[in-house]
Amino acid sequence: MAAVGSSSAAAVVSSSAKFRRSLALPPSQFFIPSKPSISRARLSLNPRCEIVSNNSIPKNVIASKPSALELLKTSAADRYTKERSSIIAIGLNIHTAPVEIREKLAIPEAQWPQIIGELCDLNHIEEAAVLSTCNRMEIYVVALSQHRGVKEVTEWMSKTSGVSVPELCKHQILLYNRDATEHLFEVAAGLDSLVLGEGQILAQVKQVVKAGQGVAGFDRKISGLFKQAISVGKRVRTETNISSGSVSVSSAAVELGLMKLSESSYANARVLVIGAGKMGKLVIKHLAAKGCKKMVVVNRTEEKVNAIRQELKGVDIVFRPLSEMLACAAATDVIFTSTASESPLFSKENVQMLPLVSQGAMRRLFIDISIPRNVEPGVSDLETALVYNVDDLQEVVAANKEDRLQKAAEARGIIQEELNKFEAWKDSLETVPTIKKFRAYVERIRASELEKCLSKMGNDISKEHKEAIYALSMGIMNKLLQGPMQHLRCDGNDNHSLNEVLENMRALNRMYDLETEISLMEEKIRVKMEKAQK
Repeated sequence: MAAVGSSSAAAVVSSSAKFRRSLALPPSQFFIPSKPSISRARLSLNPRCEIVSNNSIPKNVIASKPSALELLKTSAADRYTKERSSIIAIGLNIHTAPVEIREKLAIPEAQWPQIIGELCDLNHIEEAAVLSTCNRMEIYVVALSQHRGVKEVTEWMSKTSGVSVPELCKHQILLYNRDATEHLFEVAAGLDSLVLGEGQILAQVKQVVKAGQGVAGFDRKISGLFKQAISVGKRVRTETNISSGSVSVSSAAVELGLMKLSESSYANARVLVIGAGKMGKLVIKHLAAKGCKKMVVVNRTEEKVNAIRQELKGVDIVFRPLSEMLACAAATDVIFTSTASESPLFSKENVQMLPLVSQGAMRRLFIDISIPRNVEPGVSDLETALVYNVDDLQEVVAANKEDRLQKAAEARGIIQEELNKFEAWKDSLETVPTIKKFRAYVERIRASELEKCLSKMGNDISKEHKEAIYALSMGIMNKLLQGPMQHLRCDGNDNHSLNEVLENMRALNRMYDLETEISLMEEKIRVKMEKAQK
């Protein structure tokens, strides 16, 4: 909250008191956990979870110090207005959680708009976005309160996935404000991917923006954050060539298959690809590039397979419907799966019934790059099958990583530039309510004085004179507003530092008793609470 002078302190207390009475909240709504002190470095290695419940207060403390507890309850509205909205990144990725945990939290792209609505229905979440891929499920929110926002989102994740809160906390990333923004920029640039510099993640970040268009809750800050992340991803790939010669998850899967084949060649292997979406299409292209001249593709429809055939005219691509999947699997040696199925396509029982592969004692090879997994974990227990998933691609990508580390360092320089621009834009948004309220304040004075002036001049004044006097009042107001308005705007391209701009905002709040931060925050909380009570 902006600093207030002694003359307006009573007004602030009075406003907050009225607000508390109007909400009539139960005492449990006012518990606020202690402020976290988490470094970004520690989070990346050993994520913590800031989940605190009311039950964490010792009973003896409540019994022995009721007055202190009552003070905590009654000061809750003041605490809210003193805490700015925060951007928070919370979730799991390939660096922090194994595939068996990630797949439980995976959210199909078609559900992203619905999830945004569910998250924004939480009491302390204003805006939200979901980024769910084979390597990560991360939620980005604008929260009225850091502590309560993290608690609500984590509990929502637990309820949705069936993974307990303590288990989530073992694997969670939890980043605030600038750190959260920097993380998303690194994700869009391909610096946080399993394959350093891979390009598919940028398309997935773009899809977040596309899916969020027109969705209530994908609003100014979050949409601005993701649009800036897209710009970062484009700049990094254009200016550093970090993607040149790099491999994608799909190509790494094809490389892994090559490493595991006894003859180290796809020329004579019988290959089956299940799924012809974005990932499946890339698998097919990389197989063709590695010498695979014939393959069977199982998909729901033939349309996508026909489109791939047009691009790879030298490759014999045979389409089969999903109903023939097991029959196709029985006649193949290597199976790549990349579908959006939420349940396994291959169980231990049906794989056990498949005949032995053609190449003698060789086991049937399953390379599953789907999240959730398409191949049941128990299949790996069979002596007739080898199963690999996205977490097993590390050995392939490690060899390709060293020659791109220098480009990654260059990319981080670009990220810092773009990060400063975004932070300037985000912080400048804080002055918008003050600009609007101060202009309205001055406009009320202008209109009132104009009315007084015209009333004193009587009814004989001509229309031209009235218009001239009106224009004079508007001209004076606009001239007087010009200076303050210039000093309340900051787009990162002028000489005003963000601290100066925000201090100017606080000064206007004090001098004219605008209380914009308090009233804005109270209104946001009021709307949230009213929605929760319906």
